[in-house]
Amino acid sequence: MTALADVERFVAMGTRIEVHRFGAGADDALAAARRAIETVDDALTIHRPSPTTALNERLLAGQEAAIDDAVLFEALVAIDAAHAETLGLFDPTADRRFGAVGWGDVTFDRATARIAAAHPVALDFGGFGKGFALDRACAALRAAGVGSACLSAGESSIATVGQHPLGGGWPFAIPHPLLPGRTLIELELDDESLSISSTVGAGTQTPERAAMIRPGSGAAVTAARCTIVVDRLGASAEAMSTALIVADDARAARLIGAHPTHRFLFDLSQEAGMPAPSGRMQVQ
Repeated sequence: MTALADVERFVAMGTRIEVHRFGAGADDALAAARRAIETVDDALTIHRPSPTTALNERLLAGQEAAIDDAVLFEALVAIDAAHAETLGLFDPTADRRFGAVGWGDVTFDRATARIAAAHPVALDFGGFGKGFALDRACAALRAAGVGSACLSAGESSIATVGQHPLGGGWPFAIPHPLLPGRTLIELELDDESLSISSTVGAGTQTPERAAMIRPGSGAAVTAARCTIVVDRLGASAEAMSTALIVADDARAARLIGAHPTHRFLFDLSQEAGMPAPSGRMQVQ
């Protein structure tokens, strides 16, 4: 067992991954976390043959499919819950090609592990996949005896295990995506995860980004927005930050109102926040 800080850096989920471990834990803890992330990547990627691409081929052909991959099955269970929690605004099947068709047209039977769709659809786990992968990596670290760790997937998906090695929460300052040198918000994580979604700034103009698509219409979201969500689970944080990006004002207020210290939506077209936090925020 080692007691020093160490780090594992690699590429997975289409982005740069960093896993920082501090203090105690089994020698192979970082390797276990990396395997957990790469296993999710292998199951959920749509950029090379995978269980998800095989599933998409059947759904696009209008065929029912059995879910034989355990990781994909767990992801679908989490997707089903996230869709309900976000008032249907988080939808991994939202796609310009399919218009109003979405997760609501999918029948997912957990008992038989079978899935079918009333119309052609395809799954794209996007940022949700990163949060889901970090959740499994955190679980691997905890199982290996690690009590303090910080994980990043592309710097927009963050997860922490335990408290900061010096005690207390992990402090983060989120930069303003349009104004260099300015901070959008500061907050602290305590054994929690953080997701950032934005329609502006570097890396947000990729046409295929699921976060830019509004479920129910397939229309692109053009408003200048940035959302920040803290949750115990990274997958839940990712789903909620995506949902807030595409939400209308009424549903955004409803979702934020349920956890106002954990969910933030910034209207960058007016350079005003909703809500408008100031100073350091202690995450509860």
